[in-house]
Amino acid sequence: MKRMDNIHAPTVPAGPSSRPLTNGNAKHLSFAELQSKKENLEAELKALGGVLDSHGVNMETPLTTPDGFPRADIDVAQIRTTRSRIIHLKNDYKDLMNIIEKHLHEHFLSIQEADDVGPTSTSNPAIFGDSIPATLEESFAKVNSIVPGSPAESAGLKPGDEIRNFGYVNKSNHDGLKKVAECVQGNEGQRILVKISRRTESSQRQELQLNLTPRRNWGGRGLLGCHILPL
Repeated sequence: MKRMDNIHAPTVPAGPSSRPLTNGNAKHLSFAELQSKKENLEAELKALGGVLDSHGVNMETPLTTPDGFPRADIDVAQIRTTRSRIIHLKNDYKDLMNIIEKHLHEHFLSIQEADDVGPTSTSNPAIFGDSIPATLEESFAKVNSIVPGSPAESAGLKPGDEIRNFGYVNKSNHDGLKKVAECVQGNEGQRILVKISRRTESSQRQELQLNLTPRRNWGGRGLLGCHILPL
């Protein structure tokens, strides 16, 4: 059996790579088309993960014996090809999510600009009123605490507020609030549209849209100065 020193280096995957996502073509697709591409990538990644599972390996499993020879108990060539395809698709998925994030951010900005033309509250200019479409996303997080003087307080967030949307993040994709952290880090210094539901003194629900701008050097820790918990 021939010893292979570079067995863990991915092979060139069979079939065309979907790397054209990075050449800008996807930027001109509609949101529905972008979402369809996202779902297709997720489905293929899941299928490829199943291929690795069928061999009893993952992306880190050694493919050589302790003395450096290819393992005879697994299909090393297929595993290497599958791993390489997964790496390509994960890069494509990351590129696609960046495009989707920018698409949604621009969409939210256009909504905010339209709202700016209409009447707004003079007591809190960060709140764009409670005239929100009847179809609302289900809340996925709750504001636990706010630090005085923080970006969160400046935006108008209050403890007890329930978050329906945080930029492009909602109940279906927040991934244990990990996507909220990604959205914050990826939009430092930029406005993020946050849709919240707030209980008033009369126990009614008030639906609000707030502008939240993550920033450093506000005098406290983090980019927001608030603590939120998943619901």
